[in-house]
Amino acid sequence: MLKTLQPESVKKRTKAQLNVLCDELRRVIYETVMQCGGHLASNLGAVESTVALFYVFDFPSDKIVFDVGHQCYAYKLLSGRLERFSTLRQAGGISGFPKRNESVYDCYDTGHAGTSVSAALGLAKARDLAGEDHFVIAYIGDGSFNNGLVYEALCSLKILNTKILIVLNDNDMSISPTVGGMHEMLAQIKCGGRAETIKLLESFGLQYLGVKNGNDVEEMVEALEEAKTLLHNGSVLLHIATKKGKGYEFSEDHPTNTHGVPPVGSPKDKEYSEVLGETLCELAEANDKITVVSAAMKEALGLSEFFKKYPDRAFDVGICEENASVLCASMATGGLKPYYAIYSTFLQRAFDEIIHDVCAQDTAVTFCIDRAGISGADGETHQGVFDLSYLSLIPNLTIAVPKDTEEFKKMLVFSAGYPHPLAIRYPRAGKVIFENADEPISLGKWEYLYKASLEKQAKLTVIACGERSLIVAMKALKNLEKQGKSFDVVNARFVKPLDMQFLRDLQSEYIVTIEDNVFLGGLGAMLNCEIMRLEKACKVKNFAYRDEFIPQGSVCDLQREYGVDCQEIEAYISEVLV
Repeated sequence: MLKTLQPESVKKRTKAQLNVLCDELRRVIYETVMQCGGHLASNLGAVESTVALFYVFDFPSDKIVFDVGHQCYAYKLLSGRLERFSTLRQAGGISGFPKRNESVYDCYDTGHAGTSVSAALGLAKARDLAGEDHFVIAYIGDGSFNNGLVYEALCSLKILNTKILIVLNDNDMSISPTVGGMHEMLAQIKCGGRAETIKLLESFGLQYLGVKNGNDVEEMVEALEEAKTLLHNGSVLLHIATKKGKGYEFSEDHPTNTHGVPPVGSPKDKEYSEVLGETLCELAEANDKITVVSAAMKEALGLSEFFKKYPDRAFDVGICEENASVLCASMATGGLKPYYAIYSTFLQRAFDEIIHDVCAQDTAVTFCIDRAGISGADGETHQGVFDLSYLSLIPNLTIAVPKDTEEFKKMLVFSAGYPHPLAIRYPRAGKVIFENADEPISLGKWEYLYKASLEKQAKLTVIACGERSLIVAMKALKNLEKQGKSFDVVNARFVKPLDMQFLRDLQSEYIVTIEDNVFLGGLGAMLNCEIMRLEKACKVKNFAYRDEFIPQGSVCDLQREYGVDCQEIEAYISEVLV
């Protein structure tokens, strides 16, 4: 087991000793991920190429941008973070992604696919204009290489007149197996053909070098030394082939299942994605217009069975979130009923297409938004705390937030007959079923989960949306009832439209809102505007996340630290219920 490791020590090793180092790094990565959770298969496959990069280049003087960042663990270990690596993805610990505020070796924060080539070009141009002399590298997987932003960047390469090295780590995978035309062309190159694809890449201004064995450290050292020489003449694309999950048989055989893994011993709760997959299969059996679209994440989103049962109506377009949105809009205009399943953080990338293609045309597209709210250990780039805000401002779009997995299923059934854009947002795991309320889903209508008195409204009403927020509300209710204090709890299962009849009829002196979203533009902010417009004489207190980026940590700890604190909510309610 490695005890200490400094960046300069890599260059002092013989090439044979580099192989030993790769084995040691792989063991540290595996054991740490088993303890802390994290991205396993992608990092195991990138070990040899990362060691070779340290052997050939001079970091941090030279700069490297890891696309997404799922391959950066070996880089972190080699850049002086071995002693802290056991804190991976923990609160206050090492991030699972590159972070500029964590180390001088991290020159650019990443977390979403497709940004590395653009970022490398910007860093290279900053170098040129400053009169500096160092190398800039973009390290990108073949899954990310499908992303349209990459080709926007490549189109700028000649215009910017600068030099970068692109290391294309081709392992035939993103989270799911890589799909698309570029993937097929790269596969043909690896088989010794497709000279026209190489010419296409070279037409952007790249010198093509490949295909090299990315899991052979000695071959990688030689390839990178050659690339380094070629960089004096212009930009280079080094195409390497690697095995995702390299070194651990189970991970090699199951790269999708071991892409991101929880810590060993973590409890397994029922996920909303399971309900999504099961329900869409049921709905599709009765309705042959239903289609499903995924952006390279069909397994993670519970859609594997749908893809097996209805292959003609299931489409994985790769890491192309904008394309997927337009595809859904156009399918809907052609008479289909498309469902676009996606993580909240990745849907942000399709904001323009949601506005102009889906909603401006009032198409019957349903967005199934997974990992909404705080996502936890993946940190700032993956927290799904903005969707209520950026979706609520768009005309024609209805936003629904189920209180649990049972209500989620009812919302999906409702969606099958809904002829307008609809977004349903939900967290990863469903832990609680609220058995005391079973009202049917009706557009824009809320429900009481608890009523302090059947005869009149309570002095205080808590209005919350989503499972996590309602759990906080019900926990506060349970604790305060022990003190003889009670209040009404409302499930705001539609955030847009708000239940305006409910608000007009509401007579409570105090209103508390709770949501798993930032305050600006969310449930509380929207409700405040309507309360003012209705000129209601009540006091409103909002609990939502502050106007900050939320780092990594446990969901409960982050909720409490960033504004949805059960104790603070209880204290406020206790103070006004005198």
